[in-house]
Amino acid sequence: MRLSKVDPSSFSNADEIVTTHVKLDWTVDFQRSVLSGSAEISMKITATQIDQIFLDVSDLKISGVSLVQPAGSFPVTFSVSDFTENIGSKLTIDLPTMTSGKVTLLVEYETSPKASGLLWLSKEQTLGKEHPYLFSQCQSIHARSLMPCQDTPAVKFPYSARVRHPEELVALMSAIQSDKQKGVTSFEQTVPIPSYLLAIVVGDLVSEDLSPITRVWAERDLVREAAQEFSETSVFLEKAVEICGPYVWKRYDLLVMPPSFPFGGMENPCLTFVTPTIIAGDKSLVSVVAHEISHSWTGNLVTNRNFEHFWLNEGFTVFVEDKIKGAINGEAFRDFYSLLGLSELKDCMNVQLKDKPEIQKLVPDLTELSPDDAFSTVPYMKGSTFLRYLENLFGGPSVFDPFLRFYLNKYKFQSIESNDFKSTVFEYFHENKYSEILAQIDWDKWFFSPGMPPEVPAYDTSLVDAAQKHAQLWKDSQDIHEIENSPLLQTPLSSLQIVEMLSKLLDQKVVFGSDKLTAFTKAYKFAETRNSEIRFRYLRMCILARNLDSLDDIFAFANSNFRMKFTRPLYKELSQWPEVRERAIESFHQHKDEMMRTCAVQVANDMGIAV
Repeated sequence: MRLSKVDPSSFSNADEIVTTHVKLDWTVDFQRSVLSGSAEISMKITATQIDQIFLDVSDLKISGVSLVQPAGSFPVTFSVSDFTENIGSKLTIDLPTMTSGKVTLLVEYETSPKASGLLWLSKEQTLGKEHPYLFSQCQSIHARSLMPCQDTPAVKFPYSARVRHPEELVALMSAIQSDKQKGVTSFEQTVPIPSYLLAIVVGDLVSEDLSPITRVWAERDLVREAAQEFSETSVFLEKAVEICGPYVWKRYDLLVMPPSFPFGGMENPCLTFVTPTIIAGDKSLVSVVAHEISHSWTGNLVTNRNFEHFWLNEGFTVFVEDKIKGAINGEAFRDFYSLLGLSELKDCMNVQLKDKPEIQKLVPDLTELSPDDAFSTVPYMKGSTFLRYLENLFGGPSVFDPFLRFYLNKYKFQSIESNDFKSTVFEYFHENKYSEILAQIDWDKWFFSPGMPPEVPAYDTSLVDAAQKHAQLWKDSQDIHEIENSPLLQTPLSSLQIVEMLSKLLDQKVVFGSDKLTAFTKAYKFAETRNSEIRFRYLRMCILARNLDSLDDIFAFANSNFRMKFTRPLYKELSQWPEVRERAIESFHQHKDEMMRTCAVQVANDMGIAV
């Protein structure tokens, strides 16, 4: 088995040849749940010469591979080998002679109905109940289940696509629409992207404009509410441009996904996917949009070379996201979001990553792991905390913001590793006045030590303190009447402060008796809230209390959406409740086909069962 020299999760020989353009021709077949057609892959040979090309594939049915030349195309031999669980297989293409320069391949194939990067929903699984729905999720290494490719973020390429689909449905991609005819839609993405940012959706979709370059897409019954919830999108985009520099992607559209979408958002260029769980009715969760907008620079423009360096995508994105929120709401809010992130990180360390020190590291070793197995809040929160630590160390935003723009401009359209970032810090802060500061940074400790961040900046805790006082009241007092009449409860908390209060109680594993839980529920109107972050944490409090009366609500929420942030902890904690474990396993098997494959696999792993 030959794995790539540049990426432990890829078979491709990206050190010898790189993709320069992909042209897709797809037919969407809802009857068989497959994409069929071809991928024309243009490549540049960077080695002196080669006689084989290795590509990543996963469950693709390949009918032929041809070498495209000016005089015409002719078939070449190929083989698929080295199947590796959660990685895929190697497609070996034999060139007729030792070759240098450029190569264009035409691969004819179709996907598997079980492709890990595609989810085919029946009409019954949609909001409208009238038409089926298809969507993709290629991050981290699932583009190989959609097309043969160098499925590594080390390689970036523009692409075009022609998609044949049912006439009554709308097709969208992570690209700009270039042509639309009855049942055929064409797209063009001129900015080079890594394979994981390839995206397609086909469904009964409508849209509403939010600005000249922004619109929101959703199923018909949801689009008006979504447009209202995301009305501030253009404000986020303007602030991001002020912080990061020019926006190169032409459009920024949002698509509200079905509940099966496993993430809060996915930063597909020109078409961000967002979970419906962030529609709370009061815009309290729309910061997810600020996060995905930030990816337009941190991740999409400057990309991690492989997923061992995922923090270069996500840590930077959380850092910029918090800057956007601080610019709009004030620095106290920026610090509040940072502290909320640290609460999530601590919970992740205590639950999801308990006894997994390797993937508690900012830069983990993925030689024996799929990137999906290592996915957690670590690159997000530990990474952003590191950047905030550096910002403070060098003198604050007035010094660090120009560095951020220098870094983004230097590496735009490129893929880099953590040491590239480190060397750029030394390059930019080269003056003698920074030498003592540079000497203080323990890079190895930040990059390679497990656990919480080595240092936490001195954040403004005023907004967190109010939430923690509420948590302390409920933790310490056993007299329900005393709690209900406390002056503290006369000062209402914001939605995000309630999230922090619940996080604090969960972190301390505070267990309420039945009467206290009832009073707690009533005091904050948990039964009425639409805020999924609040509901998720409140229901985990119910699990902690072993409250059997809450079980129906817990399972209803767990199966109303399959966002991994919610699904994984809920199912894991339910499976650790002896009286409920069998019901949790039964529920998982009943609903696993509604989950994306990556979600189902991780939930099963968490529960210690087979998929």
